[in-house]
Amino acid sequence: MKKSIANWIKSSDYDIKTAEHMFETGRYVYVLFMCHLSVEKLLKAVYESVLGKIPPKTHNLIYLSNAIVLEIPEDRLKTLESLNDLSIVTRYPEDITALVKAFKKGRVTDYLKKTKDLLKWLKKNTRLKK
Repeated sequence: MKKSIANWIKSSDYDIKTAEHMFETGRYVYVLFMCHLSVEKLLKAVYESVLGKIPPKTHNLIYLSNAIVLEIPEDRLKTLESLNDLSIVTRYPEDITALVKAFKKGRVTDYLKKTKDLLKWLKKNTRLKK
């Protein structure tokens, strides 16, 4: 596997572990942020593997998945779209207090579980060259 692609994958793994640690400490907004980042990096690994070029500096998960013509099952697509929508509000919250109140443990547990499922599915992509 190309070193840069392996690095995207390792970085994605590191980020989802960080999300787990943030979950344990109750920093739920950062769990969402790291879930998004871990998916973004894995998509960039597939992007580089499929297209043979450095991925663009974008945080848009929909753009990345469309660029690699990724056929995503409906349940996983919903997770991807939700994480994509959360990207801006977790990066640049207009009201951090409201954001913290909106994302309690139960809701974030679901996001973390679904993100892990999405990552596992992405890693099985046959176009992710080994």
